[in-house]
Amino acid sequence: MNQVILLKDRPKGKPSLKDFEFTEEEKPKPKEGEILLKTKYVSVDPYLRGRMRDEKSYIEPFEVGKPLESGIIAEVLESNNKNFQKGDFVNGMLEWKQFQTSNGNGLNKVDAERAPLKAYLGVLGLTGITAYLGLDKIGKPQKGETLLVSGAAGAVGSVAGQIGKIKGCRVVGIAGTEEKIDRIQEKFGFDAAINYKTTDNMKKAIAEACPDGVDVYFDNVGGEILDAALANMNKYGRVINCGAISLYNKTETPTGPRVETTLIKNSILMQGFTVRDFVKDFGPAQNQLAKWMEQDKLSYLETVVEGFKNIPQAFIDLFDGKNKGKMIVVV
Repeated sequence: MNQVILLKDRPKGKPSLKDFEFTEEEKPKPKEGEILLKTKYVSVDPYLRGRMRDEKSYIEPFEVGKPLESGIIAEVLESNNKNFQKGDFVNGMLEWKQFQTSNGNGLNKVDAERAPLKAYLGVLGLTGITAYLGLDKIGKPQKGETLLVSGAAGAVGSVAGQIGKIKGCRVVGIAGTEEKIDRIQEKFGFDAAINYKTTDNMKKAIAEACPDGVDVYFDNVGGEILDAALANMNKYGRVINCGAISLYNKTETPTGPRVETTLIKNSILMQGFTVRDFVKDFGPAQNQLAKWMEQDKLSYLETVVEGFKNIPQAFIDLFDGKNKGKMIVVV
């Protein structure tokens, strides 16, 4: 039999295990032109919370009573498709199932000899590519500038900060525990860090950590930290709106400072994006990230959870900051 994880209910506030349902179905058989896949590694990411809402967004919401999906590394067990062979490993958006069939559309082969398979869900996958393209397309950091990163100990933030260092920037990170503060400075090379949970005045703390102001802000959290960062932006500063995890579980739309005058008087660019906006650039981005890894210029951390049954809990743990870097489930 084949285990499947369904969305049972749309969460109100923070997701809980009761919002998920485990079920079983018959193990599928590939038809002509299809391949049979076995799930090996599952990526859980904060943006999945948005897909649990029944509202229009950049990607279709999950359906209640249907399987969830995310980035998955899978092994080809059987192939009736000339483009794939038994034993290949592929990466793509796949359903939370132990086994499933696919016609191959949207799947990319991954090279286990170039990097560990899990890395293709993290630093060499959408996570790393998101950091790279957000900076390359919107932030455009220049040598000598100051890059500020929120969620700096997370999967995207830690890569964004390291790229900033490679580009010659002074890099300041924002995180929520002293352990994370130490990690981003000692392992990832950030020049300074701010613990937002022990800071009463974020506007002042950012000003002290960024004495020359902020040229590029890579935002993964939104909310009050974004407000404080905007107050410290330099003329012609660039704000990359990548994520807003501080708001994902809110049941009402929060209000905050009006940003219009700040953007106007400092000629600030503030742009939201999703990595799918730049699909044609995935290949070059992944190649550059891999080269930096090979040159020991880029490191990463993973939190690895074992067991298909633990996928929902691993996802929930993201909102309590229990992950160190990329959260991955090994099936």
